[in-house]
Amino acid sequence: MPELEGKVAVVTGGASGIGEGTVRLFVAEGAKVVIADMQEARGSALADELGDAALFQQVEVRQEDQVKAAVDLALDKWGRLDCMFNNAGFGGVLGPIEEVPADEFDMTMDVLVRGVFLGMKHAIPTMKAQKSGSIINTGSIAGVTCGRGPVVYSVAKAAVNHMSKVTAMELGEHNIRVNAICPGYIATPLSTNTVGRPDSLIEERIKDSEYRQPIPRYGRPDDIAQMALFLASDRSTFVTGQAIVVDGGAANGVMWSDQNDVYKSYHPIRVYNPDAE
Repeated sequence: MPELEGKVAVVTGGASGIGEGTVRLFVAEGAKVVIADMQEARGSALADELGDAALFQQVEVRQEDQVKAAVDLALDKWGRLDCMFNNAGFGGVLGPIEEVPADEFDMTMDVLVRGVFLGMKHAIPTMKAQKSGSIINTGSIAGVTCGRGPVVYSVAKAAVNHMSKVTAMELGEHNIRVNAICPGYIATPLSTNTVGRPDSLIEERIKDSEYRQPIPRYGRPDDIAQMALFLASDRSTFVTGQAIVVDGGAANGVMWSDQNDVYKSYHPIRVYNPDAE
Protein backbone atom coordinates (compact mmCIF):
# COMPACT_ATOMS: atom_id res chain seq x y z
CA MET A 1 0.00 0.00 0.00
CA PRO A 2 1.27 3.53 -0.72
CA GLU A 3 2.90 5.07 2.37
CA LEU A 4 0.59 8.08 2.57
CA GLU A 5 -2.67 6.45 1.53
CA GLY A 6 -5.55 8.38 3.09
CA LYS A 7 -3.37 11.23 4.36
CA VAL A 8 -3.75 14.93 3.57
CA ALA A 9 -0.90 17.45 3.39
CA VAL A 10 -0.32 21.14 2.84
CA VAL A 11 3.02 22.05 1.27
CA THR A 12 4.02 25.71 1.21
CA GLY A 13 6.38 26.68 -1.56
CA GLY A 14 4.91 23.65 -3.31
CA ALA A 15 5.02 24.88 -6.90
CA SER A 16 8.74 24.47 -7.58
CA GLY A 17 12.01 23.08 -6.28
CA ILE A 18 11.91 21.06 -3.07
CA GLY A 19 8.21 21.78 -2.64
CA GLU A 20 7.27 20.53 -6.09
CA GLY A 21 9.39 17.41 -5.65
CA THR A 22 7.64 16.72 -2.36
CA VAL A 23 4.16 17.32 -3.77
CA ARG A 24 4.82 14.88 -6.60
CA LEU A 25 6.19 12.22 -4.25
CA PHE A 26 3.37 12.64 -1.71
CA VAL A 27 0.75 12.25 -4.44
CA ALA A 28 2.55 9.21 -5.86
CA GLU A 29 2.42 7.72 -2.35
CA GLY A 30 -1.33 8.21 -2.04
CA ALA A 31 -1.71 11.61 -0.35
CA LYS A 32 -4.03 14.48 -1.17
CA VAL A 33 -2.08 17.74 -1.24
CA VAL A 34 -2.76 21.47 -1.17
CA ILE A 35 -0.04 23.27 -3.12
CA ALA A 36 0.41 26.61 -1.34
CA ASP A 37 2.61 29.01 -3.28
CA MET A 38 2.89 32.54 -4.66
CA GLN A 39 3.48 31.24 -8.21
CA GLU A 40 -0.09 31.03 -9.49
CA ALA A 41 0.60 29.84 -13.04
CA ARG A 42 3.10 27.19 -12.04
CA GLY A 43 1.12 26.00 -9.02
CA SER A 44 -2.13 25.77 -10.96
CA ALA A 45 -0.43 23.85 -13.75
CA LEU A 46 1.00 21.36 -11.27
CA ALA A 47 -2.39 20.87 -9.62
CA ASP A 48 -4.03 20.32 -13.02
CA GLU A 49 -1.37 17.77 -13.92
CA LEU A 50 -1.90 15.82 -10.69
CA GLY A 51 -5.69 15.78 -11.02
CA ASP A 52 -8.02 15.13 -8.10
CA ALA A 53 -5.11 14.50 -5.72
CA ALA A 54 -4.00 18.14 -5.62
CA LEU A 55 -5.39 21.64 -5.26
CA PHE A 56 -3.63 24.98 -5.63
CA GLN A 57 -4.00 27.86 -3.19
CA GLN A 58 -2.12 31.10 -3.80
CA VAL A 59 -0.29 31.87 -0.57
CA GLU A 60 2.24 34.44 0.53
CA VAL A 61 3.40 32.92 3.80
CA ARG A 62 3.82 36.27 5.59
CA GLN A 63 0.06 36.77 5.30
CA GLU A 64 -1.81 34.95 8.06
CA ASP A 65 -5.15 34.89 6.28
CA GLN A 66 -3.58 33.25 3.24
CA VAL A 67 -1.83 30.56 5.27
CA LYS A 68 -5.08 29.85 7.10
CA ALA A 69 -6.89 29.64 3.75
CA ALA A 70 -4.59 26.85 2.60
CA VAL A 71 -5.27 24.83 5.75
CA ASP A 72 -9.01 25.53 5.47
CA LEU A 73 -8.98 24.36 1.85
CA ALA A 74 -7.53 21.00 2.86
CA LEU A 75 -10.13 20.64 5.61
CA ASP A 76 -13.04 21.70 3.42
CA LYS A 77 -12.04 19.36 0.59
CA TRP A 78 -10.73 16.32 2.44
CA GLY A 79 -11.78 16.74 6.07
CA ARG A 80 -8.41 16.36 7.79
CA LEU A 81 -4.76 17.44 7.86
CA ASP A 82 -2.04 14.90 8.51
CA CYS A 83 1.07 16.78 7.39
CA MET A 84 1.96 20.46 7.31
CA PHE A 85 5.20 21.02 5.41
CA ASN A 86 6.33 24.61 6.00
CA ASN A 87 8.79 24.77 3.15
CA ALA A 88 8.41 28.18 1.48
CA GLY A 89 11.47 30.38 1.58
CA PHE A 90 14.03 32.50 -0.23
CA GLY A 91 17.62 33.61 0.20
CA GLY A 92 16.73 36.83 1.96
CA VAL A 93 18.73 40.00 2.38
CA LEU A 94 22.41 39.87 1.47
CA GLY A 95 25.44 41.81 2.63
CA PRO A 96 27.46 42.36 5.80
CA ILE A 97 25.37 42.87 8.90
CA GLU A 98 26.26 46.55 9.27
CA GLU A 99 24.87 47.26 5.79
CA VAL A 100 21.60 45.32 6.08
CA PRO A 101 18.54 47.61 5.90
CA ALA A 102 16.22 47.01 8.83
CA ASP A 103 13.15 46.62 6.63
CA GLU A 104 14.87 43.91 4.55
CA PHE A 105 15.92 42.15 7.75
CA ASP A 106 12.27 42.20 8.81
CA MET A 107 11.08 40.87 5.44
CA THR A 108 13.59 38.00 5.56
CA MET A 109 12.58 37.00 9.06
CA ASP A 110 8.90 37.32 8.15
CA VAL A 111 9.17 34.88 5.25
CA LEU A 112 11.54 32.39 6.85
CA VAL A 113 10.40 32.43 10.50
CA ARG A 114 6.94 34.04 10.65
CA GLY A 115 5.85 31.90 7.69
CA VAL A 116 6.78 28.72 9.57
CA PHE A 117 5.12 29.98 12.75
CA LEU A 118 1.87 30.71 10.88
CA GLY A 119 1.85 27.31 9.22
CA MET A 120 2.22 25.59 12.58
CA LYS A 121 -0.30 27.87 14.27
CA HIS A 122 -3.07 27.00 11.84
CA ALA A 123 -2.26 23.30 11.48
CA ILE A 124 -2.07 22.50 15.19
CA PRO A 125 -5.74 22.89 16.23
CA THR A 126 -6.92 20.33 13.68
CA MET A 127 -4.08 17.96 14.50
CA LYS A 128 -4.88 18.21 18.20
CA ALA A 129 -8.50 17.36 17.47
CA GLN A 130 -7.37 14.37 15.38
CA LYS A 131 -4.79 13.40 18.02
CA SER A 132 -2.24 12.95 15.25
CA GLY A 133 -0.12 14.84 12.77
CA SER A 134 3.33 15.56 11.44
CA ILE A 135 4.71 19.08 11.05
CA ILE A 136 7.82 19.42 8.91
CA ASN A 137 9.75 22.69 8.68
CA THR A 138 12.49 23.47 6.18
CA GLY A 139 15.61 24.55 8.02
CA SER A 140 19.09 24.54 6.51
CA ILE A 141 22.65 23.50 7.22
CA ALA A 142 23.18 27.27 7.41
CA GLY A 143 21.25 27.05 10.68
CA VAL A 144 23.47 24.39 12.22
CA THR A 145 26.91 25.50 11.05
CA CYS A 146 28.51 28.77 9.96
CA GLY A 147 29.63 30.01 6.57
CA ARG A 148 26.92 28.19 4.60
CA GLY A 149 24.65 31.13 3.86
CA PRO A 150 24.03 34.86 4.29
CA VAL A 151 23.97 36.13 7.86
CA VAL A 152 20.27 36.87 8.22
CA TYR A 153 19.23 33.72 6.34
CA SER A 154 21.44 31.64 8.63
CA VAL A 155 19.99 33.23 11.76
CA ALA A 156 16.46 32.67 10.49
CA LYS A 157 17.12 29.01 9.74
CA ALA A 158 18.65 28.51 13.19
CA ALA A 159 15.40 29.94 14.58
CA VAL A 160 13.36 27.50 12.49
CA ASN A 161 15.42 24.57 13.72
CA HIS A 162 15.00 25.57 17.37
CA MET A 163 11.34 26.49 17.01
CA SER A 164 10.75 22.99 15.65
CA LYS A 165 12.39 21.46 18.70
CA VAL A 166 10.62 23.51 21.34
CA THR A 167 7.25 23.07 19.62
CA ALA A 168 7.82 19.32 19.51
CA MET A 169 8.17 19.38 23.30
CA GLU A 170 4.71 20.97 23.56
CA LEU A 171 2.92 18.75 21.09
CA GLY A 172 4.22 15.26 21.77
CA GLU A 173 1.47 14.52 24.27
CA HIS A 174 -1.05 15.18 21.49
CA ASN A 175 0.64 12.65 19.19
CA ILE A 176 1.88 15.46 16.94
CA ARG A 177 5.46 15.29 15.73
CA VAL A 178 7.51 18.33 14.73
CA ASN A 179 10.80 18.07 12.88
CA ALA A 180 13.01 20.22 10.69
CA ILE A 181 14.81 19.10 7.56
CA CYS A 182 18.12 20.90 7.02
CA PRO A 183 19.09 20.68 3.34
CA GLY A 184 22.55 21.32 2.03
CA TYR A 185 22.98 22.72 -1.46
CA ILE A 186 20.01 21.55 -3.53
CA ALA A 187 19.77 22.37 -7.24
CA THR A 188 16.49 24.32 -7.40
CA PRO A 189 15.24 27.47 -9.14
CA LEU A 190 15.97 29.40 -5.94
CA SER A 191 19.55 28.20 -5.47
CA THR A 192 20.44 28.66 -9.14
CA ASN A 193 18.69 32.05 -9.50
CA THR A 194 16.34 30.73 -12.19
CA VAL A 195 12.96 31.41 -10.54
CA GLY A 196 10.34 32.04 -13.20
CA ARG A 197 12.47 30.54 -15.95
CA PRO A 198 12.49 27.02 -17.46
CA ASP A 199 13.83 24.28 -15.18
CA SER A 200 16.23 23.23 -17.95
CA LEU A 201 18.27 26.30 -17.05
CA ILE A 202 19.07 24.71 -13.68
CA GLU A 203 21.09 22.01 -15.41
CA GLU A 204 22.92 24.60 -17.49
CA ARG A 205 23.85 26.53 -14.34
CA ILE A 206 25.34 23.53 -12.55
CA LYS A 207 26.88 21.82 -15.59
CA ASP A 208 30.61 21.18 -15.21
CA SER A 209 30.68 22.77 -11.76
CA GLU A 210 32.16 20.90 -8.83
CA TYR A 211 30.66 20.68 -5.38
CA ARG A 212 33.12 19.54 -2.73
CA GLN A 213 31.57 17.34 -0.08
CA PRO A 214 31.78 13.66 0.93
CA ILE A 215 28.97 12.69 -1.47
CA PRO A 216 30.32 14.60 -4.47
CA ARG A 217 27.19 15.77 -6.24
CA TYR A 218 24.58 18.48 -6.04
CA GLY A 219 21.51 17.64 -4.03
CA ARG A 220 18.22 17.21 -5.83
CA PRO A 221 14.70 18.07 -4.67
CA ASP A 222 13.93 14.36 -4.39
CA ASP A 223 16.68 13.97 -1.78
CA ILE A 224 14.69 16.24 0.52
CA ALA A 225 11.31 14.92 -0.60
CA GLN A 226 12.31 11.41 0.45
CA MET A 227 13.09 12.63 3.97
CA ALA A 228 9.80 14.53 4.04
CA LEU A 229 8.02 11.33 3.02
CA PHE A 230 9.63 9.48 5.91
CA LEU A 231 8.61 12.18 8.38
CA ALA A 232 5.07 12.39 7.03
CA SER A 233 4.61 8.62 7.08
CA ASP A 234 3.92 6.18 9.89
CA ARG A 235 7.52 4.99 9.67
CA SER A 236 8.59 7.96 11.80
CA THR A 237 6.08 7.84 14.64
CA PHE A 238 8.90 7.85 17.24
CA VAL A 239 10.83 10.74 15.68
CA THR A 240 10.21 14.28 16.90
CA GLY A 241 12.11 17.41 17.85
CA GLN A 242 14.92 16.74 15.39
CA ALA A 243 16.80 18.95 12.93
CA ILE A 244 17.72 16.32 10.36
CA VAL A 245 20.59 17.25 8.08
CA VAL A 246 20.33 16.06 4.46
CA ASP A 247 23.39 17.50 2.76
CA GLY A 248 25.71 14.84 1.37
CA GLY A 249 27.94 15.31 4.41
CA ALA A 250 28.75 18.97 3.70
CA ALA A 251 28.09 20.25 7.23
CA ASN A 252 30.56 17.84 8.81
CA GLY A 253 33.55 20.01 7.95
CA VAL A 254 36.33 20.36 5.41
CA MET A 255 37.12 17.22 3.46
CA TRP A 256 40.49 15.67 4.29
CA SER A 257 41.49 15.64 0.63
CA ASP A 258 40.97 19.41 0.47
CA GLN A 259 43.21 20.17 3.45
CA ASN A 260 45.78 17.40 3.06
CA ASP A 261 48.30 19.49 1.11
CA VAL A 262 48.13 22.26 3.70
CA TYR A 263 48.49 19.74 6.52
CA LYS A 264 51.52 18.16 4.86
CA SER A 265 53.29 21.51 4.66
CA TYR A 266 53.18 21.81 8.46
CA HIS A 267 53.23 18.15 9.52
CA PRO A 268 55.44 15.83 7.42
CA ILE A 269 53.65 12.49 7.08
CA ARG A 270 55.53 9.55 8.59
CA VAL A 271 54.43 6.25 7.08
CA TYR A 272 55.05 3.12 9.12
CA ASN A 273 57.39 0.72 7.33
CA PRO A 274 57.82 -2.60 9.16
CA ASP A 275 60.95 -3.39 7.13
CA ALA A 276 62.78 -0.24 8.08
CA GLU A 277 65.55 -0.46 10.67
